[in-house]
Amino acid sequence: MDILEIQQAVRDADLDGWLLYDFRDGNPLARSVLGLNDVHVGSRRWFYYIPDEGEATKIVHAIEADALDKLPGNKVIYRSWRELHEALASVLADSKTIAMEYSPNANNPYVSRVDGGTIELVRKQGVEIVSSGNLVQFFEARMTDAQWEMHQQADRVTQTSFKIAWAFIEEQVNQQGEVSEQAVCDRILDYFESQNMMTYSPPIVARAPNNRLPHYETGTGDDISIRAGDLVMIDQWCKLKTPGAIYSDVTRMAFVGEEIPTEYVNVFAVVTQARDAGINLVKQRFADSVPLYGWEIDRVVRDVIETAGYGDAFLHRTGHSLGEEVHGNGAHLDDLEMHEDRLILPETLFTIEPGIYLEHFGVRSEVDLFIDSGNEVHVTGGIPQQEILKLSVS
Repeated sequence: MDILEIQQAVRDADLDGWLLYDFRDGNPLARSVLGLNDVHVGSRRWFYYIPDEGEATKIVHAIEADALDKLPGNKVIYRSWRELHEALASVLADSKTIAMEYSPNANNPYVSRVDGGTIELVRKQGVEIVSSGNLVQFFEARMTDAQWEMHQQADRVTQTSFKIAWAFIEEQVNQQGEVSEQAVCDRILDYFESQNMMTYSPPIVARAPNNRLPHYETGTGDDISIRAGDLVMIDQWCKLKTPGAIYSDVTRMAFVGEEIPTEYVNVFAVVTQARDAGINLVKQRFADSVPLYGWEIDRVVRDVIETAGYGDAFLHRTGHSLGEEVHGNGAHLDDLEMHEDRLILPETLFTIEPGIYLEHFGVRSEVDLFIDSGNEVHVTGGIPQQEILKLSVS
């Protein structure tokens, strides 16, 4: 943790300070920002106030007075709840507007980590509280040059593993007449292992109608054998087995055969148009240096699908932050499940993955986008798929 860098970010946000708080590991964002993930900080409430300038202040309980000793700053020790209230009043006396892990109207549950009672208590000290969402992602979601390179390595593996998976399906269907979803999944995982890659959960390999379920679990459908005439979705994610490594997360579609049903073609065309509308919005805003919020990308993508008459079949947000975890701490692309009012920041990575899920089949197309420090937008995951791939079977 670099206290001076945090203070500069607080000033840039035109705030008087950032009040980080935790009780019994209820606020993982605060612990991560402060570098306390591997530190036991006890069972009592603690606060850490970083003003826009000057020394930070630690507020800790008497029986755990050393809880935040890893951090710089003054220490205030309390025993009773009355002393805790007095400490907050004193520490915040000169502040007017501060940030906490809070989200107005519960817009963003990823950021909203401080309980309502604590928010009320802090407000009683005469301060206005705003969301720390953009501060959190500034320190939690931006990637280093080394991490960007590790993402690209993972991306090259996922691109190759698609080729391996499609070839395996062709081979098995031609030789055996069918292949199980799980066998394809296992083939992908074997390749990941050979490339020193890991994944927090197995890929999704789903034939129709199983692919109508966005979070389908491979091999759990009523019919899990892929045969000629099947529409297949593969959604896969992996990262290097290296500390700090960043995931690649990509979804593609294929049809086992040469004559793809018109309905599949038409629905997939809507999805790719929606995806590309999102990509184009990101590129345009960053080229023009105009702020862009996560909800805006979702809205543009969703508008395309709704206009085509499939709005009710687009069941999830447009995309999510991507980092050391598949669902990272940066801005998501969401105006459906929540109103994502965080900015899309340079040096962050996220997915764009619209889908349409009908009764008998589902389609999705997913790519990853990285904004570099010069505001250039990089689309990874290979050339965005424009047509469903045809797999040759006899």
